[in-house]
Amino acid sequence: MNTAATGDAAALLPESDPHVGHGQHGQDPTWKLALGAIGIVFGDIGTSPLYAFRETFANEHHELPLDTPHVLGAISLMFWSMMVVVTLKYVTIIMRADNKGEGGSLALLALISGRGGQRRWTQGIVLLGVFATALFYGDSMITPAVSVLSAVEGLAVAAPGFHRLVVPIAVVILVMLFSIQRTGTARVGAFFGPVMIFYFLVIATLGVISMIQTPHVLQALSPHHAVHFFMLDPLRAFLALGSVVLAVTGAEALYADMGHFGRNPIRVSWLWFVLPALMMNYMGQGALLIRDAEALRSPFYLLAPEALRLPLVFVATAAAIIASQAVISGAFSVTQQAIQLGFVPRLRIDHTSAATAGQIYIPIINWALMIMVILLVLSFQTSSNLTAAYGIAVTGAMLIDNCLLAVVLFNLWHWKKRYAIPLLAIFFTVDLAYFAANLTKVPDGGWFPLMVGFIVFTLLTTWAKGRKLMIARLRESAMPIQIFIESAANAATRVRGTAVFMTSTPDGVPHALLHNLKHNKVLHDRVILLTVKISDVPYVPEEKRLVVEDLGKGFHRMILYYGFMQEADVPAALKSVDACGAEFKMMETSFFLARQTLLPSSRPGMMIWREKLFAWMLRNAESAMEFFRLPTNRVVELGSQVEI
Repeated sequence: MNTAATGDAAALLPESDPHVGHGQHGQDPTWKLALGAIGIVFGDIGTSPLYAFRETFANEHHELPLDTPHVLGAISLMFWSMMVVVTLKYVTIIMRADNKGEGGSLALLALISGRGGQRRWTQGIVLLGVFATALFYGDSMITPAVSVLSAVEGLAVAAPGFHRLVVPIAVVILVMLFSIQRTGTARVGAFFGPVMIFYFLVIATLGVISMIQTPHVLQALSPHHAVHFFMLDPLRAFLALGSVVLAVTGAEALYADMGHFGRNPIRVSWLWFVLPALMMNYMGQGALLIRDAEALRSPFYLLAPEALRLPLVFVATAAAIIASQAVISGAFSVTQQAIQLGFVPRLRIDHTSAATAGQIYIPIINWALMIMVILLVLSFQTSSNLTAAYGIAVTGAMLIDNCLLAVVLFNLWHWKKRYAIPLLAIFFTVDLAYFAANLTKVPDGGWFPLMVGFIVFTLLTTWAKGRKLMIARLRESAMPIQIFIESAANAATRVRGTAVFMTSTPDGVPHALLHNLKHNKVLHDRVILLTVKISDVPYVPEEKRLVVEDLGKGFHRMILYYGFMQEADVPAALKSVDACGAEFKMMETSFFLARQTLLPSSRPGMMIWREKLFAWMLRNAESAMEFFRLPTNRVVELGSQVEI
């Protein structure tokens, strides 16, 4: 069984282990990886110009005067937000905190757990990291809805007669997008880079054309315009932060997708291509609004000449689909990490590419996301309504990332306080301001990602705590292995072949072994007590995969180590084993699994409702046989009842 630690927050993460290694990014040159990153990493933040600037001024809760000081102030806020939040915080600092090349909240949590040890702050930090992961699922529902809907709304600008068809067309596109997930995205992904490069070039060009007509908009790059913005109207400026932050949504994706491209290619593509293109477009939209306040209904599309607006709709829709695809793939990847780290029950995972391990498809996650995304589109109807729900999940996750970064700076990197404290103060001030501004939008839709976050957080922590309690109860009744060997090896009848007993802990006698001996009264010539352990690094190399201990009289203790980004393929691992006396032949090997039935009880541990929830999750988890890719005709399952 998967034995990623599963309990109270301090023990939710796997133990650091010596049998670990580094993942490989490949030997592609930086420029090639940078081009690939443009197609995958920057889809979310790249589609923000579709709605971010419009919502900053058009939002009914903080309607701003469309005059030059306010426009320059909004652009200045967006620019310096990108510089502080994206460039300084994520690209420059947080991306240095990689876990053997991998990024993301769960990878960072595993890194902190592995190197930081068990300390007083561990419990709170782990719970914060788990909640950040839970918020990601809310974000992954809203991003496809708002991106595709805002792109398709361009039809109503280019051809007003299509106004009533915006929502149906958006729903059709989303259904098609989720339907193709099971076939894999490797072929489609080859077009992502060129499409996004073309998209960024188009929006940059449109922005420059508009800036040439109103060149003083370049003054917005000075931070004093952002300060003046707040001095003009402090309350409205504060409320406007809830929309300004839409310009940096997707910043966390740079860190989460670092394992696919490496930090340097992402930095190069951001600093030299994506950031300039975005700012040219935002300044172009600002210049347009200074010239024509009526353009506020859709400043992004009205940047283009009338004849080019319909083609721009198609380009923007393609970019929105790519942004949605990146989020969907991210949800699959995060779920796989959560399964391996012990936060989520085993789920069916299909590999859609034989060449790329990261190309996976998780049916239940895909269809659940599709249903929720379509319900969002049908409920909110417009991208303006959806943006009210968008920012709070992103700003909440960014705020939590600050807490994790503080642990990294002080406990892993041992920065001096005079350097770390001022830097953290800047990050916390900015992110707290954005988060507080978004809290004002909770009644208008911000409740949705919070609700999703709390539901997912409850599921994740319930599974982790329940697994820990169940393993503890099984250990209570476990017999020491040496006593069992001495008493059973000579008394039981031995039969030919190999028996592999999957066990969640590398000590004691597996319940499946006890039940098999009790009912069948035989032992195989070779008995393997096999434990699969998930280490706190993304990848474990083949040469460090296996640890074997000879227990005598035909018994062997075997531990297989995998990284949290790897799939546990037990038969493939056994084929490479030359220990335990002889090679493993699948036709002569039987796998014994224990299937526990949970009995909720009043014993200390979890509340009854959480015990029942855990029991339901256990019943619906993917079979260990399929999860570990065991041959179906060589598996024997033995049931037992456990009170937690």
